[in-house]
Parts: sequence; C-alpha cells; structure tokens
Amino acid sequence: MQPGARPVLAVVDVSDADRHDPAFHDALTTLTGRAVEVARAAGWEPRRAAAEQLGPAGLQRALADADGVLVMGGEDVAPAHYGGPEDYEGRGQHFAVADLAQIEAVRAAVTDGLPTLGICRGMQVINVALGGDLVQHLEHGGHVAPGDPAESMVDHRVSVAAGSRLAAALGSEELDVRSSHHQAVGRVGDGLRVVATAPDGTVEAVEHETAPLWAVQWHPEDSGARGTALRDLLVAMLPSRD
Repeated sequence: MQPGARPVLAVVDVSDADRHDPAFHDALTTLTGRAVEVARAAGWEPRRAAAEQLGPAGLQRALADADGVLVMGGEDVAPAHYGGPEDYEGRGQHFAVADLAQIEAVRAAVTDGLPTLGICRGMQVINVALGGDLVQHLEHGGHVAPGDPAESMVDHRVSVAAGSRLAAALGSEELDVRSSHHQAVGRVGDGLRVVATAPDGTVEAVEHETAPLWAVQWHPEDSGARGTALRDLLVAMLPSRD
C-alpha cells in the first residue's frame, strides 16, 4: 500500500449477470452497493469483483493487491463441495465457477493472513472452504420471509460469545440483526469457532482461531439494519499504519 493511499477492499459478489431471478439479483446488488458505501466511509477503497465472471484465476488476480476481502451473500453453495445431497428443499440456482473461485480465494486469504469478512453466503463459503458443511434447509422459521426478495429480511436477536474478537469489535454481546437465509453452518470448518448464535441455536457468526477472519450469517449491510456492526467490523479489519 502506497503512503497516504487508502487500503483496498475487494468486495466479492457471486455474479453480476445470468441470474434466473431478476428480483433476487436486484436485491443482492442493492446490498452490495450498501456495503461499498459503508466500506468507503470506514476508510477503505472498495473494488467490486464478480467471482462467476472472473473465475478462480481472475479472482486471484483481483485480490493480488487487496488489503482485505469482503465476501458477500448470494446463492447456495453447490452441495458437491461439502458432500451434501444434490436434491434438497429450497434448492435454487448454483454458480459453479463462483463456488470454485471463492473457495480458493478464502483458502488463500487464510494462508496469507489477509483480513477477511464474510456475510451470509460469504460465511457459508468460508465454512465449506475450510472443510465444514451446511444445514441445507432450515426446518424452523425465523430466518427469511417468503415472497419478494426485497422484503425477505427477518429481525431477530443474536448472542455473541464473551471474550471473542467479534464481541470486542462490535462492543456488545447481544445484537438485534436482520437475516435472509434458508441455509446455515453445520459442521464447523477447520480453525473456525462459533462466536454467535440465534435463539434457535442457528450459527450466526464464526471467527478463525489464528487468521484475521470473521463471518456473520446476518446482513449488517441492509439499509434497515440497526447499529454500526458492518462499519465496526470493517474498521477492525483495517491494516495498521505503523
């Protein structure tokens, strides 16, 4: 990073085109746009990268000069990556190239110690990349509203583990959050620990034991989100100026 320059944050989407559901695409685009705004206000220079279009090699090139990575939400991760059944309730579109590109990027970020934050699918990709698996469809309600993707957020409480780096970054052990997901972390990946849960026990956040990596299942970038969780996490990821 050049003296006086802002650190570069790679904001990694699944895809910038080819979605079967235009309304879902629009909702995701809005969320990413909000994350970019918050990142810039937090001191980053955000640069968007669409994993499906870039592919594994292209995404690695996009991350080559990045000082941090934000992996955004989107579609389900293909079950082949974690040994799950191909047919399951709620199954939607998969993006095979994006899965491979993001999984490789997460593994490289952990190896290189690159500060990383995952949101929703981003947390699920991180977990799968590090050897975990997913709950393919939540049987209990309370994590997504059916119907219009633009109106799918559900408000609920999250408990954050005392003494976790996540709690320190957020300055709280209890949060009211907004979620929109039908899958969740199941078996936790290597090096990760669960640091937040919903009242029904759903895993809501993980952090890495040694690498500068956090991930949350909720959507702190949503325009209706309370508090400053996304800004707090992005500030915590900023590289030291020393």
